[in-house]
Amino acid sequence: MLYIHYNTHSMQKQGPQFNKRELDALRHIRNFIVHGKSPSVRDIQKALGYDSPRSAALLIDALIEKKVLARNTTDELQIIKDISARQDNAQTIEVPLVGSVPAGTPMLAEENLEAMIPVSKQLIKPGNRYFLIRVVGDSMNQVGMHSGDFVLVKQQQSAETGDIVVALIDDDATVKEYHRTATTIVLKPRSKNKEHKPIILTNDFQIQGVVVATIPNFED
Repeated sequence: MLYIHYNTHSMQKQGPQFNKRELDALRHIRNFIVHGKSPSVRDIQKALGYDSPRSAALLIDALIEKKVLARNTTDELQIIKDISARQDNAQTIEVPLVGSVPAGTPMLAEENLEAMIPVSKQLIKPGNRYFLIRVVGDSMNQVGMHSGDFVLVKQQQSAETGDIVVALIDDDATVKEYHRTATTIVLKPRSKNKEHKPIILTNDFQIQGVVVATIPNFED
C-alpha cells in the first residue's frame, strides 16, 4: 500500500540531477497522467517537438533510471517521485493519484497508482493518510464535483452522516453523501440529474475515506 511522503530536503541535494529536457519530459508526462492518459513514446515525441521517437524514448528511460518514473504491469507510465515541487518541498506533500480500481484490488494498491501529486500542506493534517481520485460522472454536481475534477480524500474506514465518502461497492469506487439510519446505510447522490438514485446498503460495502477538498479540473 502506498502512503503520502513527506519531503524535508531538496531532491537536488539528496538525489540525481535533472537537465532541462528531462524536466520538460516529466512535465508533459505528468500533464498526460493527470488528465487520465498514460502517454506513449510518440505522445512525448510530439509534445517535445522531436523528429524521432528515439529521443523521447531515451528521456523516458533516463527518468526511469533516476527512479522518478516506472512502468506498471500493463506497461503504462507512473510517476513515482514528482520533482516539480523540488523548489518548495517544505510546503507540499506528495499524495497518490488513484486511477481505476480493478475488481479485487485494494484502493491504494501499487498497480492503481497513476502519479504522486504535490498538495499544499494547508490541506493535509499530519498523522493522516490521503489520496486523490478523479471524479467520473455528474452524480455529485450539486456540491461542486464535476466529471474530471479531483477530490482529496482522507483515508479512513468510518464516516458521519453528511460526510461525502469514497465507498467501494462490489469492487467499484463511488463518491456519495453518507447517511446512517437505524437499520441501513444510504449513499445519496447530490445531482441535478434525477436519474441518479440513492444506494441503500447494510454492511456490504467499504468506506475508503472522507472527501476533504475538491480540486477543479484544469487544462494546460
